[in-house]
Amino acid sequence: MTFLSKSAGLLPSTMARLAFAARRQNNVVNPFMSIASSSRSFGADAMRVEAATDKKRSLLNENAQNTVEPNYEHGARPSVAVGDDYNLPHPIWHNEYVYRVETTFRPPEDFVDKMALNTIRAMRFNFDWMSGWMFGEPTASKALSRVCFLETVAGVPGSIAGILRHLSSLRNMKRDHGWIHTLFEEAENERMHLLTYLTLKAPSPGFRAAVWLTQGIFFNFYFVSYLVSPRFCHRIVGYLEEEAVKTYTHILHEIDNGNIKEWQKTPAPPIAKAYWKLPETATMRDVIAVTRADEAHHRDVNHAFATLKPNQPNPFKAGF
Repeated sequence: MTFLSKSAGLLPSTMARLAFAARRQNNVVNPFMSIASSSRSFGADAMRVEAATDKKRSLLNENAQNTVEPNYEHGARPSVAVGDDYNLPHPIWHNEYVYRVETTFRPPEDFVDKMALNTIRAMRFNFDWMSGWMFGEPTASKALSRVCFLETVAGVPGSIAGILRHLSSLRNMKRDHGWIHTLFEEAENERMHLLTYLTLKAPSPGFRAAVWLTQGIFFNFYFVSYLVSPRFCHRIVGYLEEEAVKTYTHILHEIDNGNIKEWQKTPAPPIAKAYWKLPETATMRDVIAVTRADEAHHRDVNHAFATLKPNQPNPFKAGF
């Protein structure tokens, strides 16, 4: 009796466990059925992604065609503004705009502007010295060193300003008013300049060390400065781009005068033809010309940003 009583007492819990196991077995999904279902889901997802990508590309093209271009002060205007592959939207320049770019100077209006101008003048002297541009006659090798060194610095401000505004937008839980995309487009554009010219230059260990040192100093300087005064920083970039336009204009003159005559016939690198939609017959002179147009665009954009308050809308559409 005692044994039977204990056995009877165990029955409810045992039956409960058996019932739970049965339910669990009934809920187990066949692994092969799961794989097949996942494959179908993956295929459907891929189709949805492809359709969304096509729609986005169509919207970008429509935006490029319908967007009203800003009134640029110096005539450097893009006629197409859609990037391909992994590139962000960016201006595609044509001859009617490329050769209208002019060297300009914006007179400083106050103490902040004067500080920015003097900072860039000091940087320009060091750029010319470290790249060897100020010594002897201009050559293709010197020009490459000069522009490569310049672009390693010019690509820094947009990335810092963009990430700081991005973080500010997240912290304050407010819209950025469209500045972020323009700043990141600028940073990528400068990086593409560097990648283009590096196809013709193999940097030496000394050159790389100079870039590391300069980037470390300039990054921290610009980061802290942007936290204190975004206006000062955008004015710095405006004056920096003024100097960049002067540099590329000087190089164009040296190409035409025969000091860098090899670039009259040197084919444009494939990366440049793809990025700027250059014709197959494009030469390095054409690359210098479109690079100068980019720098003139950054000049005008940053001088405009320096005159705007940080909470004012960005007047430049994506790719312009």
